Amino acid sequence: MKIKAGDTVELISGNDKGVRGTVRVAMPRTKQVIVSGAKIVRKAQRRTANLRTEPGIIELEAPMHVSNVMLVCPQCDQPTRVGYRIAEDGGKLRVCKKCNEVID
Repeated sequence: MKIKAGDTVELISGNDKGVRGTVRVAMPRTKQVIVSGAKIVRKAQRRTANLRTEPGIIELEAPMHVSNVMLVCPQCDQPTRVGYRIAEDGGKLRVCKKCNEVID
């Protein structure tokens, strides 16, 4: 997956289109990400045996598919596609397709 935890992304579809946020959790097995401040859902939560659980209606960020977000390049500050370049030591580096700069 081309998007990792800690990346700044911009939503490109849905009700929160255009919102920028940081990826809190990346789940490559299901191809989903959780973005802070985006796709807020309301959930009714019951009281459990754990007394620290807050009963009532809570708001939390729901996972979304990785195809609904685009990585924001730190150098050019625009949403961009991600390419790869092989480094001299043999590792893969993520590259911005717009400004051709290394992201990592």
